[in-house]
Order: sequence, then C-alpha cells, then structure tokens
Amino acid sequence: MKQWVAWLRGINVGAAGKGRKSVPMAQLRELAEGLGWSDVRTYIQSGNVVFAASGTAAAHEKKLEKAIVDHFDFEVPVVVCAITDLVKAQRANPFADVVDERPNLVHIGFPKAKLKKSVVKDLEPYCKNGERVAVQGSFLWSDCPNGVARSKLTPQVLDRAVGASVTMRNAKTLAAIIAMLD
Repeated sequence: MKQWVAWLRGINVGAAGKGRKSVPMAQLRELAEGLGWSDVRTYIQSGNVVFAASGTAAAHEKKLEKAIVDHFDFEVPVVVCAITDLVKAQRANPFADVVDERPNLVHIGFPKAKLKKSVVKDLEPYCKNGERVAVQGSFLWSDCPNGVARSKLTPQVLDRAVGASVTMRNAKTLAAIIAMLD
C-alpha cells in the first residue's frame, strides 16, 4: 500500500457545510473509506485527503471524482499525488529562498494534465509586483509576495496557460500534509 494525497479543486468547505459545491470533510472521509482506502484523513477544512491504497494515481482520481458525482451530484476535479513525489517537490521548491518567511504566499500547483513547456513563458506577462512562476517536475509553483487576492495569476489564467485545471495549495499546507505522513 502506498500513501497518497488527493487534492480537490473548487469546493466549498465552509464550517456549516452549506453552499455551492459543498463537500463536508466528514463525508469526504466516508466516501474515501467507501472506496476501500485506508488510513483516510483530511487536513483542516481544505479539500485535501490523505490515504493509503494500492493502484495508480489516475485510477484513484477517477474513483474519487465518480464517488463525488454519485454522492453530491456535481463534478470536482481531483488530482492525486504519491507522498514520495510531494516530498521530492518540497525539497526542490524553486522558491526555497523565501518559503520560510512567507509559506502562505508560495504555492504549488497540481495540474490535471502534463505541463506545457511554454507555461512559464505564457504566465510571465501576468506576474506583477515581484511575482514569479516556475515548473519543478510535474508541478507549477508560484510566489506571490503581495498575496493571491490581487494577483493576476488567477485560477482561470493558470487553467488557460496549462490547458487543464490546476489545483493550488500553499507551501504551509504542503508541509503540514507531509508532516502528517512522516
């Protein structure tokens, strides 16, 4: 059995569990356990599921996406990564020079498709006020020193540049999830 993390994109994880595309974490854990996964845990109210299972990332993505549609009646893009790949990505963070001082402002992106070779060049015009983007392996990284709220690197811009949905998480969340599995 291998350890995995499933990253869900665009869900409402509010405390009340109400609203558009609402996926309460307790129900998400139950869905994952129903797929036969073990050691299922979620990290805060964030749409991150840690689990152990045999199989492939692609198979796990399809199973969880289908389970969400069957249970909640809406689609949610899911990207599944092996914890070993996440540890390697964290160690190779292209923005290691600033991640300790602003872990909430450095993000790692999990694309639903292979990154295009031109993605950094395509995103550079959207980088303002010291923002940077980089590719490390199959992950897209961004450093937004002034926060993502005013950034032009919006989810729509990232999706267009990649050609598929990109689920972003900050470096603090990545570190916490890796620590959960240590």
